[in-house]
Amino acid sequence: MAFYDLNKQERLNVVAEISNNMLIELGTADLKNTIQYFSDEDTYIRKSAYLSLGKIYLAKPILRPKIISSLEKLLPSTDYKIRQTVINAAGEIGKTYFESVQHFFDRGLFDEHHSPRNAVIGSIKKMGEVNPVPVLGWARLYLQHEDKEIRREICHGIELRGRKYPGDILPLLQELQHDKTARVRNTLVHVIGQIAYKKGCIQTVVEHLKQWENKQLVTAALEEIIDVHDRYKDFAVLTQEQARQYIEDNF
Repeated sequence: MAFYDLNKQERLNVVAEISNNMLIELGTADLKNTIQYFSDEDTYIRKSAYLSLGKIYLAKPILRPKIISSLEKLLPSTDYKIRQTVINAAGEIGKTYFESVQHFFDRGLFDEHHSPRNAVIGSIKKMGEVNPVPVLGWARLYLQHEDKEIRREICHGIELRGRKYPGDILPLLQELQHDKTARVRNTLVHVIGQIAYKKGCIQTVVEHLKQWENKQLVTAALEEIIDVHDRYKDFAVLTQEQARQYIEDNF
């Protein structure tokens, strides 16, 4: 039976069982249950497992080395779901202790399967939102990587921090303004739009874009900002017309 076919109490019982079984296994060399949870076809079982492991890491400092070593044992798995869940678990830990799990993202960025790579993007988002200094510092190392997909994934990953604090990521985005790959530039324009529609953000974004040299990309970004204010009109502070007028008055 799928996780969300269960009622609320049954789901709570399943989560408690997952957490307890993984906690027991951390005291042994046997990761049988953990492997089962990390490879489960039900995404919510896998999610319950990596969330539980993140909570154990925070609550029980004595087990932290064992948790890291267990994740390191699972990362080379041939099952992409296990690798994906390892990255997500590292992401939970990295929201507080990024330096302890940085090496998982250094490897996950280059995974042959898109699911672990997407887990890296998701983890950068959730870690960068609450632990920005080390996460953004790490992300910057890959902004000029020779692989266009790495550059694109990093650009996408830092977006969430920018939705509240656009000034934190705009200098990083600026480094991509002359990227020769259309897919990277399109992601860059998309991210600029995404960080411009919340309260106080359009002012920061527009002011920063004045410093950029690639005027063609800046024009595309300004058009995206105006368009986003229509697509997200239920969440945007300004109407589309107000956003257009602000740009005309200030750029």
